[in-house]
Amino acid sequence: MKKITIAIDGHSSCGKSTMAKDLARKLGYVYVDTGAMYRAVTLYALRHQLITPDGTLLADELIAALPDIHISFRYNAETGRPDTYLNGELVEKDIRTQEVSNHVSPVAAIGQVREAMVAQQQQMGQEGGIVMDGRDIGTVVFPHAELKVFVTASAEVRAQRRFKELQEKGMPADYDDILRNVQERDYIDSHREVSPLRQADDALLLDNSSLTIEEQNQWLLEQARKTIEG
Repeated sequence: MKKITIAIDGHSSCGKSTMAKDLARKLGYVYVDTGAMYRAVTLYALRHQLITPDGTLLADELIAALPDIHISFRYNAETGRPDTYLNGELVEKDIRTQEVSNHVSPVAAIGQVREAMVAQQQQMGQEGGIVMDGRDIGTVVFPHAELKVFVTASAEVRAQRRFKELQEKGMPADYDDILRNVQERDYIDSHREVSPLRQADDALLLDNSSLTIEEQNQWLLEQARKTIEG
C-alpha cells in the first residue's frame, strides 16, 4: 500500500494537532507538529530575553540565533504521541503555556524563522508516510501533498476549547484573554507577508465547530483511506 503525505492546515486552537496525531497513529504514519516547532522557537526567545518585558521581539537577535535552535520529536510510550524537544530538552509542557501562546504569532511571522523551520519540516517528510499540521503545510511545505485539509471553527468555540484544556491541566486560564489571543493570532497569521494562512485551492474544508472529536476523526480517516486507495 502506497504511503502518502497528509497536510493539515487551519486556524489556531482548532484541534489540528489532536486529529493529526490520531490519524497518524491509525495509519502507522509519522506525525510532526509544526506549531510546536514555532512554539519551541518562541520559548527559546523568551528564555534568552529576545522578547522584552513590554513584549517587543528582538527579531535580528533571534534570526542570528537560528543556527543554535534545533527541534526534534521523540515518541512517548506513555501517551502514545510524540513529545517536542528543544536542543535535546523535553519542552512539551513548557511550550503550551499562555505566555508562549501570546508571543508565538510574531515569531512565526519572521521570514527567516519560517525558512529555517520549513527546511527542517521538508527534511522530516522526504519519505512520505507522514502527517503534518500547521499554518502553511499544504501551501508552502508540501504543496504536492496527496491529501490536504483546512480546518476551521468559530473563534468563540476555539477559545472555549483552549480554556477547558488549560483548566484540565491545572494551568491559569481566562476566557476573555484567550478569545482575544485567538482573534489576534487569526489576524496575524492571515495577514503576515511570508506564508500567510490560507486554504490551498485543492484542500478539503473541515469546519468542526459542531463536530465531536470522534466525528471529525472518522471523517479525516475516511478521506485518508480514499486518497490512499486512490
